[in-house]
Amino acid sequence: MGQSPNFGGQRRKGHTRRVERAYAALDLGSNNCRLLIARPAGEGFQIVDSFSRIVRLGEGVAATGRLAAPAMDRALAALKTCAEKMGRWRIAGQRCIATQACRAAENGEAFLARVTEETGLVFTVISPREEAELSVVGCRSLIDPAAEAALIVDVGGGSTELSWVKAGGELAAWTSLPVGVVALAEEYGDAADNSDGYAGVIEAIRKTIAGFSGADFMRPIFQRGAGQLIGTSGAVTSLAGVSLDLPYYRRDAVDGIWLDVESARGAARRLRMLGREGRARHGCIGPDRADLVVPGAAILEAVFAEWPVQRVRVADRGLREGVLLNLMGRA
Repeated sequence: MGQSPNFGGQRRKGHTRRVERAYAALDLGSNNCRLLIARPAGEGFQIVDSFSRIVRLGEGVAATGRLAAPAMDRALAALKTCAEKMGRWRIAGQRCIATQACRAAENGEAFLARVTEETGLVFTVISPREEAELSVVGCRSLIDPAAEAALIVDVGGGSTELSWVKAGGELAAWTSLPVGVVALAEEYGDAADNSDGYAGVIEAIRKTIAGFSGADFMRPIFQRGAGQLIGTSGAVTSLAGVSLDLPYYRRDAVDGIWLDVESARGAARRLRMLGREGRARHGCIGPDRADLVVPGAAILEAVFAEWPVQRVRVADRGLREGVLLNLMGRA
């Protein structure tokens, strides 16, 4: 992909003049609603506006098979804000994608039709494979040129995508696991805060990962220490922020750093010891993620157990960045 994309830049708030050509990527997941608006810059892009809100659209879907009314209302309120932000710019290209919650819920398409009616936003429910491919595109610039292969782990609210790529970033194998932080939080609750409960969550997830054999040809690479792990999700970035002792989350301090496995495990222990109320007060977690970050850490630790590495590269980027790079022809 050449020069690494510029994911920083000045964010313009309250900008109402449609004078600059920009592109928009909107990702509606099981947990988050996230928007990036950017303009081309070199071989990458410069972010000019963004929005992120935890909406928990997938809350209860695992048990009922349907999107719940309160969850849809939360998501719709966030999407109206996104539509308003997008309306402030001269948008040259845009793509709105929905993932696991809308894939799994029987009323997912009906909800997205309502979104279009009330906001004008038209969503595409993407497949798990495309979700994996977009995460690879968004994270490709973080692949170490010295690595023989990389495993990109995208921990979501309703599913987790694992993507194995060859040196250079070509997708070689992928799987979508029916394991996400929202469903795990609903299933295990605070039981995951104690050592035995947490170990049980890790083992259950590890068995799910082990059940996928499509990437076994890459195991020797990781066994001899030549593989790289990249983690992209709020859970992974939160662990990095806690490990760095940040008083509040800072993307510029986290995105792209290397976090050794023992530091990640130590941060997970600290968060479990804090309990839900303590995590809610932590500047890198907050009340919206207080019950989600421990299940997310368990998913990451399960990956460590099956695909051994000494460290993980932390990515505060993924689907939206992949969408933008594709829209701009920079992938």
